[in-house]
Order: sequence, then structure tokens, then C-alpha cells
Amino acid sequence: MRAKITYAVTAAVLLVYFVLVGSRGVLLIEAGTPVTVVFGAAVLILPVIGLWFLWKNTQFVRKANQLAAELDAEGGLPVDELRRTPGGRIDRDSADEVFARRKAETEDAPDDWRSWFRLAIAYRDARDTPRARKAMQRAIVLHGTPPRPEG
Repeated sequence: MRAKITYAVTAAVLLVYFVLVGSRGVLLIEAGTPVTVVFGAAVLILPVIGLWFLWKNTQFVRKANQLAAELDAEGGLPVDELRRTPGGRIDRDSADEVFARRKAETEDAPDDWRSWFRLAIAYRDARDTPRARKAMQRAIVLHGTPPRPEG
């Protein structure tokens, strides 16, 4: 729940920032000189890119949460079996062991979104965020793809 609140607050702050930056861009364009018009247009591009990024990220999180809820309803969410250090951090060797199992599971069922979801969790636990995101994106794509007929 804390992650959702943090995300919502961050998104709200970004939206306020985008509005403020956008208004400055409009003011620069309204000044009417060639230099201020060019600067104003350049400043307006930043909020557009930021809004696009925020939208795409929000959609990714929403879809990943939907997959998590569906997998939880099936009883297929991975159990937290990782050893932890006295400080509470995940033990690296433990994460590597779980990752090896999840990778083998995904290789055995490459068209199953569930295995890709669990692999994404294993990547995250191993602190490999870029690969975790790619694996989750693969799970999202596979979830939306109808299963192939056997044979």
C-alpha cells in the first residue's frame, strides 16, 4: 500500500511540475520574439515527454498489478523463500538459487505468462531491475495473447 501512495504522490508532484513548466513555455511563446518562441517550444516538449513517460509507466504498473491479482487468485504467486541478512536485505546466493529455478521454469514454458511473471519477481529480487521490467513486459504481452493450439 505504501508503494501505491508513494507512486500517487510522485505522479501528482510531476503533474504539477509539468503544468508549471508548460505555463512557462506558453509565456515564452507569447513574448513573440524568435528566440523566446524557439525556447518556449523547446520547454513545451519536456512536459509532453514527461506526460507520455508517466502514462506508459502507469499503464505498466496497472497491468502488472492485474497479473499479480490474477495469479494470486489462482494461488500461483511465488512464495517468499529467500534468506535475508540480519539487516533485512535479500541474501544474494539465495536470490540466485531462486532465479535459476525460475529461469528453468520459464525455459520449460516460454509461452506461459505466469512463468514470466515469476521470473520478473526473481530478477527484481536479484536486483536486476531492467531485466525484471523486460520479463514483466513479456508476461503482460503473453497474457493478452490467446494460447496457441497444440499440434
